[in-house]
Amino acid sequence: MLQLINLSKDFAGNPLFTDISWHLKKGERVALVGENGAGKSTLMKIISGLTEPSSGEIQFARGAKASYLPQDGIVTEGLSLFHEARAALAELLAMEEELHRIGQELERLPHDSPEHDQILARYGELQEQFRHGGGYTMEAEIGTVLKGLGFAQFDWHRDCGEFSGGWQMRIALARLLLQKPDILLLDEPTNHLDIEARNWLEEYLCAYPGSVILVSHDRFFMDSVCSRIAEVWNHTISDYHCNYTRYLVQRDERVSALRNAKRIQDEEIEKTEDFIRRFRYQANKASQVQSRVKQLEKVERIILPPERKKIRFQFPDAPKSGKTVMELKGLTRSFDAHVVLNTIDLTIDKGERVALVGHNGAGKSTLMAVLAGGEFQGGERLPGHNVSMDYFAQDQANVLEQSRTAYDELYADAPYDMVPKLRDILGAFLFSGDDIHKKIGVLSGGERNRLALAKMLLRPSNLLLMDEPTNHLDLYSKEVLLDALKSFDGTVVFVSHDRYFVNALATRVVEVEGGKVVNFFGDYEYYLGKKGASFQEAGGVKPLPASCPTASATTSISTDSSPAPLPPLNKEVRLKDREEEKRRKREEQARQKQMGEIEAQISAVERELTQLEDKMNAPGFFDDPERGLQGGERHAELNGRLEKLYGEWEKFSG
Repeated sequence: MLQLINLSKDFAGNPLFTDISWHLKKGERVALVGENGAGKSTLMKIISGLTEPSSGEIQFARGAKASYLPQDGIVTEGLSLFHEARAALAELLAMEEELHRIGQELERLPHDSPEHDQILARYGELQEQFRHGGGYTMEAEIGTVLKGLGFAQFDWHRDCGEFSGGWQMRIALARLLLQKPDILLLDEPTNHLDIEARNWLEEYLCAYPGSVILVSHDRFFMDSVCSRIAEVWNHTISDYHCNYTRYLVQRDERVSALRNAKRIQDEEIEKTEDFIRRFRYQANKASQVQSRVKQLEKVERIILPPERKKIRFQFPDAPKSGKTVMELKGLTRSFDAHVVLNTIDLTIDKGERVALVGHNGAGKSTLMAVLAGGEFQGGERLPGHNVSMDYFAQDQANVLEQSRTAYDELYADAPYDMVPKLRDILGAFLFSGDDIHKKIGVLSGGERNRLALAKMLLRPSNLLLMDEPTNHLDLYSKEVLLDALKSFDGTVVFVSHDRYFVNALATRVVEVEGGKVVNFFGDYEYYLGKKGASFQEAGGVKPLPASCPTASATTSISTDSSPAPLPPLNKEVRLKDREEEKRRKREEQARQKQMGEIEAQISAVERELTQLEDKMNAPGFFDDPERGLQGGERHAELNGRLEKLYGEWEKFSG
C-alpha cells in the first residue's frame, strides 16, 4: 500500500529522520509514537504530500490515495452540516446524477432503438459501481458517522460556521471518514472527542477497509485500534508488531539491549584505540596498527539519544478531614430555562477517587463547578469537616496571567514558606534554567497545563477537584500525573476523556445524564459492564467493551431518504456480472496469496541482512580478509535479492 525508501528530512541542517525505509500493508492500523518534536506529524505530512522530504522517495500502490487530518486549524462554513458531509462523497454524487440522466434517456428511447442496448449496458455497469461504492446507503452512512461523532440530528441543518473549533475538527473528521481514502492519516483524532465518540471511532477504525496511520496520546485508543507501533526515535523508525501496552515492555528490552551493545562497543573501541596509541611508532607493529585504524573507520558507532528529562512530583500531604468530604442534597443548577442538574443527591467520602462521566454538555463541568463552590438555584451543598480544596478548572491553563513569567506566576500565589521551594517545583515540571523566565503567553498548551498543575503543589489540600487535567499532556506526562494522584492520600474528583486514565484512577464512576447522577462503585470497566447489562435488560444491544471493538462501524440508521426506482438489469447482464465477480475474487485471492509469500521472503531476507550487518560491525570481523570478502559478497547478494523482491511486491500491490 505504501513504501518509504531512504527517506530523510532535516530542518536547518538538523536531522529529523535519516534514510528511513518502511512499508505499510493494506488493512494495517499503525500508531506513530515518539517524543514531542521527534517528527511524527512531519512524517504524516510528507506521506500526504503537504511537506517535501529532504531526500528519498515515497511509493504508493497503484491508484492508492492518502488523506490527512491535522490536529487543528480546519474551519468550514457556508453549507449545512449534512450537506458539508455529503459533499465528501463527490464521486458517488456524480454517479448518482449520471444514473438519473441515463434513466431519463432510457425512458425516452424506444426499445428497438440502435442506441438502447449500448446505453442500457452503460447503465448496468454504472449501477453496479454505484452499488459497490455504497451509493444506495450513503445517506444512512452519513447519518451513522455524524451520530457516532456526537452530532445530534437537529445539528444536521445548522450552518457549519456556527460550530466551535472542537466541533469543526469533528466535521473535518466526518468528511475524511466518509471519503474512505486508502490510507487514513490521523493526527490526534481523539483530541476533541468525548468518551462516547472515542468508543465509536475505535469500532469504526477497527472495521475500516483501508490502512490507518495515527498519532494519539490516548493509550486506551491505541491499544484498542492498533496492532503495530512505529516508533520515531533516534532519527529512524523502529517497528513493534503489538499493541501499545506490549510495546512499552518490548521497547524497554530493546533500549536496554542497545545500551548494553554500546557499552560493549565502547570497550572494544577503547581497547583498539589504546593499541594504536601504544604501537603507533613501532615499525614491527605498523601493519597491525594500520589494520586497527581501518577497523575503527568501518565501525558504525551506536548513538544513543539523550535520556528524556523526567517529571517527578507528589502532592503535599493532605490534612485530615472528616469521613464525609462533600454532600449535595436536592441540588438544582440551571441556566435560564435549561435545567442541567435537577435535585441531585451526591455524597463523596474521604479517600475516594471519583470520575464524572457523560456525553459533552451533560453537566460534568457544571457539577464540578458546584462542588468547587459555584452558584446553584436550590438544595444544599455541605462541605465536610476540615475540608480544604483545590480546583483545577477545564480552562485553568488559560486563566494564567499571560504577561507573567512561569516563576512570577507561582510566586504570586505562593505562601511565604514555599518561596524557597519554587525553583524545585518548577524543575519538577521541566521548567529549568531560563525556562522559568519565559512569559506564559509564549508557552505551549502542554507547558501551560504543567504550570497550572504545579500551582496545586503550593498549598496542602485534602480534596482535589480536577476538570480535564490531562488536556495537552503527552503520554509520559499523563503517567506521571496518574502516579502522583494514586499516591495522594486525600480525595479526588475528576473529569477526563482519557479512558486509560479514568480506569486506572477511579474507585467510583458517577454518570451525569439527563439532569441526574447515577453511581457505579468500581472502575471504568465495571461501569461499562453495568451499562452493557442495562442495555440488554432494556432490549437494546449491549455495547462492546472499548478494549475489544469488533462490531461493524457502518451499521445503517433509519432514514426517510430512499433512491428512486431504477430499471432492472436484464438476465444476460446479471449472469455476466456474476461471472465477472467470481473471476475478480479468484484473482484477488491469488494476488493476496502471492503478496503474502513475497512479504514472508522479504522479512526473512531483512532478518538475515540485519544479522549479517551486526556481525560485520563487530570489532575484529575484518581482521580475517577472507571472512571480510565473503561477508561483503553476501551483503551485496542479499541487497540485490531484497531489491528484486520489493520490485515483485510493487507489481502485485499495484
